[in-house]
Amino acid sequence: MQVRKCFLIASLGFLSWGALAEPWDSLGPLYRKGELTLGSGYRKEILGPLVIREQNEAASSWTFASIVSGYKDLGTDSREFDLLYPLLTYDRFGSEYRLQLLQLFSLSGGKNSENLQNNRFTVFPFYFQQRSPDPALTYTALVPFYGQLKNRLLWDDIHFVLFPLYARTQKRDVVTDNYVYPVVHLRHGEGLKGWQVWPLIGRERKDVTTRTNNFGETETIGGHDKNFVLWPFYIDSRSGLGTESPATQRAILPFFSIQRSPLRDSSTYLWPFGVTYTEDREKKYREWDAPWPLVVFARGEGKTANRIWPLFSQARSSTLQSDFYLWPLYKYNRITSEPLDRQRARVLFFLYSDLIERNTTSGTGLRRTDLWPLFTAHQDHQGNERLQFLAPLEPLLPNNKSIERNYSPLWSIWRSEKNGRTGAASQSLLWNLYRHDMTSTSKKYSLLFGLFHYQSGPEGNRWRVFYIPVVKTKKTMAIQPQLES
Repeated sequence: MQVRKCFLIASLGFLSWGALAEPWDSLGPLYRKGELTLGSGYRKEILGPLVIREQNEAASSWTFASIVSGYKDLGTDSREFDLLYPLLTYDRFGSEYRLQLLQLFSLSGGKNSENLQNNRFTVFPFYFQQRSPDPALTYTALVPFYGQLKNRLLWDDIHFVLFPLYARTQKRDVVTDNYVYPVVHLRHGEGLKGWQVWPLIGRERKDVTTRTNNFGETETIGGHDKNFVLWPFYIDSRSGLGTESPATQRAILPFFSIQRSPLRDSSTYLWPFGVTYTEDREKKYREWDAPWPLVVFARGEGKTANRIWPLFSQARSSTLQSDFYLWPLYKYNRITSEPLDRQRARVLFFLYSDLIERNTTSGTGLRRTDLWPLFTAHQDHQGNERLQFLAPLEPLLPNNKSIERNYSPLWSIWRSEKNGRTGAASQSLLWNLYRHDMTSTSKKYSLLFGLFHYQSGPEGNRWRVFYIPVVKTKKTMAIQPQLES
């Protein structure tokens, strides 16, 4: 009896020593470390999808319980940090950075084209601030009381007092003084004067002017003469004055709206439910709408279209194709502009989407297929493939790296990846309850978080049961007999 006990203890000790001699890359659902399939580097997982860390040659990322995550790329000198994404995010690229909370509070900054460091603080939409070494770029605004903004909200300069009572905006050389915005304004600029009491009456006139472009050439800037009374019921406008393509528009709605120019004529009667006829001599097509955009028929070299919304639509041009049937049940779009050939088919907006993109010069392509909320599949230009089952957000926000880093590991019950260059592949079910890894020289199978493990490679075959090696075989090289001469 004592001999049997000693033999059992010795056997367990030998097996334990053998287990320690094996590389510890898995401790069930507690811990796993493995090589990346789609690149060089490794991935560590603790407690399944709760704690994840990835590292490759130039970049690293980490995620904790889908609550907080970080990303760093030394190659591009960029960093990302998310807390309960999209609640709070921080992004930096070189000297440029942005920190935001609920898209309401934000800190941002970076160097401009003159290498000056500008820093912004915003409490949207009430407080806007920028500080810069250049006093001309420094501003403060407390909405609606008083302030100034520069290069914000699509304007070069905004100054306001008790908005909307008064606001002064500037876009290039055009300055507009607004009183009780947008009712009354006075506008002036180079060769330009205008005024309006909207929607009662308004007029704006601009003379023909010139300017020097970036190539040192003199360009002609066309003039215009625009008038309205009881907008939008009466409009009289002339644009492109002094150029090769002057245009006129006259509208007395709802009776008619007529546009005329050397390149394009369009006439609408009984707007918005009547008919429209357009002849585009520049793009070489004619179009009938009754009314637009519900019923459209176009014929010509530049465009062909047949549409009766929502039943069907077929539209073609030299580079574009757009079709739908029982909108929004089925929608198809295609663009062909060398070297890009891109087509996308959708069913019920985002329920199903199939995107195919090809580079006709290099011969490479990518494809992305989504079936919300079941799966998303992707193949990039390098031939790398990825399949994920359960994708409640990925089809709605495609290519969102923060979604993929913070939340995809949490609900992806099946993951499959394949490296297009090396042929390496991996599959994982239920956060590695079952896992299969394969390279050009080895295969690994793991079941029940590694309780049962099989590996084959150039060194031979290995079996582990309950993390203890039980079988290990080595491949033998056949000895070829030498022939005597």
